[in-house]
Formats: sequence, C-alpha cells, structure tokens
Amino acid sequence: MENKTFIRWAKISLITVYLVIIAGATVRMTGSGMGCPDWPKCFGYYIPPTQIEELLWEPYHDYEKGQVIIKDSKLKVANKDFTSNEMYQPSNWDEYTKHDYAEFNPYHTWVEYINRLCGALAGLACLILFVLSIISVAFFKASPKLIIWSGIVLALLVFNAWLGATVVYSVLNPIKITTHMIAALLNVAALIYLIYLAKDKHKHQIKYDKTFYIFTWVAMFFSLIQIGMGTQVRQFIDEQTNNGITDVALWLENPDMTFYVHRTFSFVIFFVNLYLFLRNKRLKLGNNKINWIMVLLLLEIFTGILMYYIHFPFGTQAAHLVLAAIMYGLQFAIILESKKNKPVI
Repeated sequence: MENKTFIRWAKISLITVYLVIIAGATVRMTGSGMGCPDWPKCFGYYIPPTQIEELLWEPYHDYEKGQVIIKDSKLKVANKDFTSNEMYQPSNWDEYTKHDYAEFNPYHTWVEYINRLCGALAGLACLILFVLSIISVAFFKASPKLIIWSGIVLALLVFNAWLGATVVYSVLNPIKITTHMIAALLNVAALIYLIYLAKDKHKHQIKYDKTFYIFTWVAMFFSLIQIGMGTQVRQFIDEQTNNGITDVALWLENPDMTFYVHRTFSFVIFFVNLYLFLRNKRLKLGNNKINWIMVLLLLEIFTGILMYYIHFPFGTQAAHLVLAAIMYGLQFAIILESKKNKPVI
C-alpha cells in the first residue's frame, strides 16, 4: 500500500530541490555567485544589506562580533561586540582570510541570498521527509529502505550546502561549480528513487521492453555529458567577462572546441530521444513521460538557438540549464518505471 503523505512530501522536497537548481542557474546567469562573500551569513548578516553605506565603517556605531565591513578594499570582521570610537581601531577587526574578494553589488547580493533561502527551504523539506520516513516505518510498516534513502537525500543536501560554501571560498572555482551542480542532480535522482520506492510498483510500472530500457539509460548518460559540456561553455563565457568582454554579442564570437561539440552533440541527444518516443508509441509501452521529454528537448534546443543567434536574451541561460535538469529527472524516472515487467510480445 502506498503511503500517500510520504509520497506527497517527497514530491514537495523534489520541487524544492528544483527551486534550488533554478535559483543556482539564476545566480550563474547574473554573475551573482560572490554576492555574499561569506557563508552561511551574508556580509555577517542573516538578512543582507541593501546599500554600501551599511558596510562602511562608522564612528560611534554598535558592532556585533562577526559583523563584516569593507575597509580599504578588504573585508574586515568584528572580533567582538563593541561601539566604535571617533577613530577606526584595527585591533577590533580581523581580516577575512577565506579569500580577498571585497565588492558589494546589492543586486548580486540579493540574488545569491534568495538562492541560499531556497537551499534552506529544501533542507527543511528534506529533514521533514526524513522524520516522516521514520514514522512510516515505525507505525505503518513501510520498507526500512525509506529511512535509508531519506537519510541519503538529507546527507546529499547537507553535502551540497557545504560544496556551496567551498564555491564561495574559492571565488567561484569552475570545477567546484560543476561539482556543485552534479551533487544537485544526484539529489534529484535520490528523491525520484525514494518516490519510486514508496509507490505501489504494480500501479506505476509500464510495459517492459529491453531496447527501450537500455536506450533510456543511454539517453540519460548523454544528457549528463551534455550538461557537463554546458558548464564548460558557461566557464568559457565567464572567462570572456573576466577579460573585460561585456558585449554579449562577442562572448561566442570565437568559441573553443567544447562549444562546437556541445552544439553538435545536441543532435545526437535529439535523435536518441526521438527513437525512444517513436518506439514507445509503436509498441504502446504506455510511458507518457517520454512525450514531455520531447517537449523539453525542443525547448532546450530553442533556448540554445536564442542564446547563440540573439545573444543571450534574459532568462535563456537559466532556462537552458533548468530544462536539462528536469529532462534528466524524467529520464531517470522512466528508467525506474520501465524495468522488471513482462516483455512486449
């Protein structure tokens, strides 16, 4: 018997993780990753500042331990509670040692702050899910696997939060950003598997076809490769902006080989998924999710075309990544639902 409350909350948790991915994609798109240069607070505040004046040293002002200011283009952290005098006293402040980034942009700060709030919301949802798994096993005789996988989901989320901190401390190291994204996708997969475990398998399985099953694995693997290459293309764009190229029309004027492989590989992904779509329809396997994958894939290609030929209209970068993440999740769900059933005759 299905535990509908647990399944419902697992789906809510999955939505919150996707919200984190959306927020993270927006952070990447807007270049807001260093909007909060410390972690978990933001410039030493739980609610970040909105203007630079809040981060400048003031005489006769009450400061709390851990509060951050920008002084001489460096971050300074109050080492105790105190009220400032007429003159700045260096002994009251420690230099922030995680990195030397000390810029304030209120727009970037609040984009990054909202990203962290989404992460906190996902953490709360997954914590509640873990508690519900214990209740389900203890009182409703659910499978102990629910506790194990709910614990894995929660652990992955905590691990990814720590990765987020290391991304900030590294001043947006590209490898750490990519690892951060991969961890989020693992979280998605773990939650989808948890939902699958909690469901009645006989109600949700589709007809089994070995070829369809194998090619769905291939399609998902290709999607992961494509997402990885996409992060490398984004890294190339970041390098362009870091080199002072702010005109979006010039970002991909002379792209590296990764861009061309990424663009060409999209055709491979399209035809593999088209094959799955046609096979599902011809054999009447009953998997409606493949229809949604084709819709997402067309939107994915469309946003890619917009970015290249119309020079990155607002929102297309974030949409491009989020669509890929949703498609990956659907592919994994199809893999789970299309196994262990009677072969098509």
